[in-house]
Amino acid sequence: MELILIAPFILSFLITLFLMPFWIRKAKQIGLIWEDMNKPGHPKNVAGSGGVIVVISFILGVLIYIAIKTFILKTNTTTLEIFALLLTILIALFIGFIDDIFGWTHGGLSKKSRIITVFFAAIPLMVINAGISEMWGVHLGLIYPLLFIPIGIIGATTTYNFLAGYNGLETSQGIIILSALGIVTWINGNSWLGLVCIIMVASLIAFFLFNKYPAEVFPGDGLTYSIGALIATVAILGNIEKIAIFFFIPYILETILKGRGNFKKYSFAKPNKDGSLENKYDKFYGLEHIAIHVIKKIKKTGKVYEREVVLAINLFQIFIILLGLVLFGRL
Repeated sequence: MELILIAPFILSFLITLFLMPFWIRKAKQIGLIWEDMNKPGHPKNVAGSGGVIVVISFILGVLIYIAIKTFILKTNTTTLEIFALLLTILIALFIGFIDDIFGWTHGGLSKKSRIITVFFAAIPLMVINAGISEMWGVHLGLIYPLLFIPIGIIGATTTYNFLAGYNGLETSQGIIILSALGIVTWINGNSWLGLVCIIMVASLIAFFLFNKYPAEVFPGDGLTYSIGALIATVAILGNIEKIAIFFFIPYILETILKGRGNFKKYSFAKPNKDGSLENKYDKFYGLEHIAIHVIKKIKKTGKVYEREVVLAINLFQIFIILLGLVLFGRL
């Protein structure tokens, strides 16, 4: 009977796979196209905000999961938590899409506006008093839903898009982190959260086929905000905040490096005519810049390409996850 739970993954994957070409065509028709900043000449020919389809596919997949639970498995446990999770992701998607429409080249939403608006994404989890209000043996009471939940949602949602700007980077990072969180929640006995994570992973895998180098579509803040919000939501609902924060180390480092440049320095590189990349700044303002520097030192040719930067960051993320699984006794 439980084999039917494969249906949400398949549905989420297929919806993204088949709708994405339509989104790419329509985005180009209406002029929703962005510059590919790490390509020579910065061609403005890549469809934007493709993450909208990814999140819609994810939501439909989760709704199918709820339907299976309700009508076939005859259980409604965790349904309230799932709907709160979906509402949080929808609000994050809406805010991110508005940020996309305003345009990053024009500054998008201001930092203050992002924090204020993303706070609304935390409200669904706050009103159901999600998670366990206890940390390090101390019962926090209302402090947890009123303070720690919004801090977690705002922090993860607004910083996930810092480590970005390279074809396939945001998508592959989402696949890696959510797969790891899915494993941890499954081990901890929260199989429903593990299933929710893998439904998003299925949608992201389909999207990656269009977002990998050379990208046909970019995710936009609609997707990065949604992934960040989902990571925080899973951590809260699964009571795995500590290991989730450990998995988020690359983003913490990225935030520190971005802060070094007062959040005004971008992660992009300076592309050469042959497609290789050079750092455009004298200092490092992101893990991407560090990756370019390290790869140049390692390779005999001294040439670094976009795919190699993405691979290097993904390998670092996998190392952090494996280290976290060991340190927190999950391996």
